[in-house]
Parts: sequence; structure tokens; C-alpha cells
Amino acid sequence: MDGDFFSSIGSTAQVDGKVLQTFQKSFGQVQHILDQNRLLINEINQNHESKIPDNLSRNVGLIRELNNNIRRVVDLYADLSSSVSKSVDVSSEADSGGSFKSNGKASQKRIRSG
Repeated sequence: MDGDFFSSIGSTAQVDGKVLQTFQKSFGQVQHILDQNRLLINEINQNHESKIPDNLSRNVGLIRELNNNIRRVVDLYADLSSSVSKSVDVSSEADSGGSFKSNGKASQKRIRSG
């Protein structure tokens, strides 16, 4: 009984630590991509202002790269959202006295009083 309680606390802390690591990694990746995008946008603007044909045609590839980077950021945020959702589910399950079977599905355990 008490062992189940303490093991659920330990697993919740472990899940929270993993979620925090995922956040840090994902936000680092997002920041790196956004830094790249800032450089791309600056180069696109300079090429556009120059009105030099070669620079303008180079912008096509730069804009494609920018769009791909934006897609990557959206994907990273979607993954983060999923991680948060799973973490909240696991935390609320642990708080309510439930446990997880080996297949990852939650099961409620009855808590005995007295």
C-alpha cells in the first residue's frame, strides 16, 4: 500500500524530469531555428533591396528554407504540446492514486483506510 504510493511519487518525479529535459532540448532547437530564420530574413531583405537579378533569384531558395524552418518549429511545438499533455495525464493519475500497468495504461487502485 505505502510502497505503491511512494513508487508513484518517484515515477511522477522521473516523468517530470524527462518532460523538463524534453522542454529544454526542444526550446534550444526552436531558438536555434529562429536565430537561423532571423539571418535568412535579413539576407532576403538585403537581396530584395538590391534588386540585382541573381540576388532576387537566390531569394527563392532562401524563402523555401525559411518555410521549412517554420514547419520544423511548428512540429517541435506540436511535440511539446503532446509531451505536456502526457505529463499532465501521468501526474493527475499519480495524484489520484492510480498506477500504470506494464502496457502503459492506467488502472485505479483502491486505497484502504484504517
